Amino acid sequence: MPQPAPSPTAGRLPAGIWALGFVSLLMDISSEMIHSLLPVFMVTVLGTSMLAVGLIEGFAEATALIVKVFSGVLSDYWGKRKPLALLGYGLGAASKPLFALATTSGLVLAARLIDRVGKGLRGAPRDALVADLAPPGRRGAAFGLRQSLDTVGAFTGPLLAMGLMLLWANDFRAIFWVAVIPGALSVALLLFGVREPARAPHTISEAPRPNPISKTNLRRLGTAYWHVAAIGAVFTLARFSEAFLLLRALQIGLPIAYTPLVLIGMNIVYALGAYPFGKLSDSTSHTALLAWGMGVLIAADVLLAGSGQWSHPGLWLCAGIALWGLHMAMTQGLLATMVANASPPDLRGTAFGFFNLLSGVALLVASTLAGVLWDRLGAPATFAAGAAFSVAALALLWVWRQALRQP
Repeated sequence: MPQPAPSPTAGRLPAGIWALGFVSLLMDISSEMIHSLLPVFMVTVLGTSMLAVGLIEGFAEATALIVKVFSGVLSDYWGKRKPLALLGYGLGAASKPLFALATTSGLVLAARLIDRVGKGLRGAPRDALVADLAPPGRRGAAFGLRQSLDTVGAFTGPLLAMGLMLLWANDFRAIFWVAVIPGALSVALLLFGVREPARAPHTISEAPRPNPISKTNLRRLGTAYWHVAAIGAVFTLARFSEAFLLLRALQIGLPIAYTPLVLIGMNIVYALGAYPFGKLSDSTSHTALLAWGMGVLIAADVLLAGSGQWSHPGLWLCAGIALWGLHMAMTQGLLATMVANASPPDLRGTAFGFFNLLSGVALLVASTLAGVLWDRLGAPATFAAGAAFSVAALALLWVWRQALRQP
């Protein structure tokens, strides 16, 4: 899509964006302390099948992304972002004790759904709030910074989980209880540390607010936005749940206590790259950068598919995990920036909501398919399918880019 000219806006990013980044960091520490161990806990302690793991992960993550459409629309209609974000982070924190209490896969599913409903409620309003707070010429940097801090939490959580697993002799439940603490701190920081910017005068008038999902407003989102949403959905088919990265490492021979290393390594790469690539997106072609990110994911899938058959499987596994993290750094903040740039300010919550609705359905399909392929054909088929969907997304992006070049 055509890129806006870079703004010469100087100075630091607003304090609210930093605060939102640390809110995400704390919640990710809490969530990833659990999620880095949860697939192994389900398989080794609860006796859950691989298909059930895929279904639980798919339904949980899809729920989060689907709920975002409603929270995004409501944040636009209400004209407020922070209260919905606060409710979402509160549900995320409240779900954590349920994991420690779980004795069946059903309770794990319930806890995951509550947690992901919370994520869904907070996601679109939070992203819209980042866009509202960021200077227009620095949106890529703002999304990159928030994503980078979020990802620091995403590798700190597994690191803490691994250390406690070694210290406490693989006591999953004790670690799940510790995860409650950073979740509660995240809610407190959002409550006291983030101030929502004042709305424009016309948005706070006494006139009734228009319905954000009326036909007129949906048309206002425009063709460029819907192209971004479609490409994001196809790309999500290639990015099934990261639970399968953990299980691939366990299959190759990584000891249970060390399985969090998978997410630690992936998220270190992700955290280091998210801000630089976000900043780069403010001054380079979005479609070109997204295409490179898709290419990196194809390479990651090929390495992960072959790592069990080649010599030195651990080396290929590490390379595949690192490339998976690199593709996340290149694409996730970029897609958020593309959505923000393609949508009107008063419909940003709705835009992020529908984008994540499409991605949520795609993620459910992807994770379910990954579980089926793994059970029936083995792990290589799962990652080969991911590579195939990446190629499809790359082809769709190329077709769209060619269409933009037409007079």
